[in-house]
Amino acid sequence: MSAFPLTRRAALVALAALALQGCATAVPTAATSGLRIRAIKVDVSPIRASMGDPTAAWVEQALPGALAHSLAPYMAPGDRNGATLVARIDTLYLGSSGGGPGFFGQTQDTISGALLLESPRGGVIANVPLRAISSYFPMAVDQPLFERALQGRVATLAQAFAGWAPRELGL
Repeated sequence: MSAFPLTRRAALVALAALALQGCATAVPTAATSGLRIRAIKVDVSPIRASMGDPTAAWVEQALPGALAHSLAPYMAPGDRNGATLVARIDTLYLGSSGGGPGFFGQTQDTISGALLLESPRGGVIANVPLRAISSYFPMAVDQPLFERALQGRVATLAQAFAGWAPRELGL
């Protein structure tokens, strides 16, 4: 018989403590430090190289406002001690405009990239990968207004990306 008998209850408590310790260390420090964001920058150079304009320009136009809206409680535009948020968009995929295999011809659009929080002194506070998906339902009106429909889909993706930002940054 061993000198330290381990009961099932003690083993479960030990596992739960380890799991909670792992969760506590996984939370970014941004949430605990009273983070304030003074500026938002968007880097679309990866998709500008792969997809070109006007798609990259549409993301560059829609994403800053969507991020500012979703991070409004943490924004401090004039704060010299505030961090700068850099949203880098690496890939953007627009599903078929003619419809897809989903319900009522639904198809999925995807955007992925990273959120970088830079301190006022230039250090990186957080570097968080982020991917967002939105659904597109093809409509007859999209055919004659094809470019406007694509711009709307890109704006919807930007809003989805921005909507996940506070959670992924731990705010």
